[in-house]
Amino acid sequence: MSRIGKKPVKVPSGVKVEVAPQLLKVSGAKDTLTLDLDGAVSVSQEGDEVVVTRKDDSRHARAMHGTIRSHIANMIEGVTKGFQRGLSIYGTGYSVKVQGQNLEVAVGFAKPVVMPIPAGINVEIKTPAARGNDNPAQFIISGPSKHLVGQFAAAIRLKKPPEPYLGKGIRYTDEQIKRKVGKAFGSS
Repeated sequence: MSRIGKKPVKVPSGVKVEVAPQLLKVSGAKDTLTLDLDGAVSVSQEGDEVVVTRKDDSRHARAMHGTIRSHIANMIEGVTKGFQRGLSIYGTGYSVKVQGQNLEVAVGFAKPVVMPIPAGINVEIKTPAARGNDNPAQFIISGPSKHLVGQFAAAIRLKKPPEPYLGKGIRYTDEQIKRKVGKAFGSS
């Protein structure tokens, strides 16, 4: 039995959970999220708890048991508190700004990289421009869906991943870059 899957998920006050045969809907103060349920598990609401049980003992059902329970817990946390991911841009002249519903990131290319901000995602810019390698440009991506926040942050980071020699590029705020030593010129 899955240790995570068999734990019931507490539903705090102010959160409404609706269970349909193949759909789960969670509504809260921040947003309303939906989840398509897999046929291998069944979800039921018992009082102020949501319980996930698997229908049989197949490999797929065992895999989905804990996964669906984790998705439900993340949805409940998302509609109450929300999720956020911080990003830092290291490099002289690199910058970030929000233009309407687009995020513009200048990371050393001929033109700034323009990415549309998905619906339900907020971008808060703390420091708009990097000043050298010591003071990075910083911004925070936040929203109720853990999946969307993480996916958008990863898409931004993919535009210019940090390089190992000087550390220039886009990285997560809590990410540590393994640095390499450059060429050493010796005298003979």
